Amino acid sequence: MRKIIVSNVVSLDGFFEGVHQEIDWFTVDESFFEYARQLLNEADTILFGRVTYEMMAAFWPNAIDEDAVITHKMNHLSKIVFSTTLKKVEWNNAKLVKGNLSKEVKNLKEQPGKDIVIFGSGTLVNQLTQLGLIDEYRMIVNPLILGKGNPMFKGMDEKINLKLLDTKVLKSGVVILYYKIKRLQKS
Repeated sequence: MRKIIVSNVVSLDGFFEGVHQEIDWFTVDESFFEYARQLLNEADTILFGRVTYEMMAAFWPNAIDEDAVITHKMNHLSKIVFSTTLKKVEWNNAKLVKGNLSKEVKNLKEQPGKDIVIFGSGTLVNQLTQLGLIDEYRMIVNPLILGKGNPMFKGMDEKINLKLLDTKVLKSGVVILYYKIKRLQKS
């Protein structure tokens, strides 16, 4: 079964974007690009919510001076966009899904292929977390405190225990924390 991996940049105080959706504070260097290339090589599908899709679709098709491998992957991998308000999606290999989120994602996980990754898409991440459909979280903690912004996790109904799988410290001071859901052992 395919894994769903959330890979999101967060501030030390847990925000994935500023109050006005700004992400200009992300620390990006060669070691970050190396991580991104590796992750995109492990995946063949990207999931997006509407807001992140619109931001990414406005940037990647015309990206200049970005990493060529990442640009190619972002423009050529399969993209599934979950939105009830969009009428259509036009980015290469993108498909709009308006149906039952749980059913659609369970179906995707059961199909053959590589892993599935989610970038940004806070609302989608929260919904899939509450449905128990996320397999791994890769939190890319930037060395700064925003003070305010949009929290990575909000409106959660219950505590979710995680198990640390790995850590990676980048030259910039960014730390990538790899977690999976800690499942209760049945007796």
